[in-house]
Amino acid sequence: MKKILFVIGTRPEIIKTAPVILEARRRRRFRVKVCFTGQHQSMVDQMLRDFRIPVDFDLKVMKKNQTLTGLAARTITRLQGVLEDVEPEMVLVQGDTTTAAMAALAAFYNRIAVGHIEAGLRTGDRFRPYPEEANRCLISTLADLHFAPTPEAKSHLLAEGKDPGSVFVTGNTVIDALQYVWNLNRALINPRLRRIEADRKVILITIHRRESFGIPLRNICRAMADIARRHPEALLVYPVHMNPNVKKPVLEELSDIANVWLVDPLHYRDLVKLMQRSHFILTDSGGIQEEAPSCNKPVLVLREKTERPEGVKLGVAKLVGADRKRIISTAELLLESHDFYSKMQLGRKKNPYGDGAASKRIMDKITRYFFRDISRSKGGSNR
Repeated sequence: MKKILFVIGTRPEIIKTAPVILEARRRRRFRVKVCFTGQHQSMVDQMLRDFRIPVDFDLKVMKKNQTLTGLAARTITRLQGVLEDVEPEMVLVQGDTTTAAMAALAAFYNRIAVGHIEAGLRTGDRFRPYPEEANRCLISTLADLHFAPTPEAKSHLLAEGKDPGSVFVTGNTVIDALQYVWNLNRALINPRLRRIEADRKVILITIHRRESFGIPLRNICRAMADIARRHPEALLVYPVHMNPNVKKPVLEELSDIANVWLVDPLHYRDLVKLMQRSHFILTDSGGIQEEAPSCNKPVLVLREKTERPEGVKLGVAKLVGADRKRIISTAELLLESHDFYSKMQLGRKKNPYGDGAASKRIMDKITRYFFRDISRSKGGSNR
């Protein structure tokens, strides 16, 4: 039996890692442990209950007004004790967070194999997104197995010189999670969302990226205000991130507009239902760019660059950045032009980000890595 340690710290990591954890636990050859760093705290317990995932270790690294340096230092230091306790053959990390980067580095220092879920995403600009782009590149340097969600992500890894035998296209696990939550079919948690009229055009907004802080976020909020005032028939629903760099300007710019609902961060299953209910979505989130096509919803990406270009190439997403005029003009086309709107829907095309079977593919590759005489790097495993 091989021991696998999953290290998660943020809400997106929980969402995207949960299906892999569930798949790993179904396989008798693996003993699974879960470490939660606490990089995000809000609503984590409810999400873990929905996915039926118990946490074995909680590192509680979160501090008020923490710096990236402090977060990284606390995470890698506290992970050392977990690695010594569990003695895993592999550490699995997801995405591009500080948690993922420090877990990969800690595993490498202890000569433990690293599997990277959602590997190979790149913008080519280490400050967009910041610090996520650099985190991904670091993890790719350390990982033994790279689970790329798309062929384009795989091509980035191969161009960087990764062993082709270690890179696998699996699809993105967020589609697995989305389908899991759909099948739960549970009622909305937030009572305010139940009051949305059936015929209202809902625009879902999510913003949290560090690169959006400051003037870009102000510009985005002012564009939202303009859209709301010009289109009273629309309802803009904005789950506001708790970071004060987001919350303060959002409240200042949008709190007095009747058809802008500023709500607390949503539980994932409420977010999924709101995506399904929305007319279109405005976001700087990576995960929503992947989920929205499965909900058949157009996405306006509030960034200048995206490491998920597949949706843009397919036409279901458009980059609008923080440009006030560009946001307003494109949003109004989606509100007013049926032809423009229908061209940005996925329709019968396949979601380029996955089909709901990514977790099974990942665990198949891990099983083969350990049990079918696949060659491994010298430092790949310490057990």
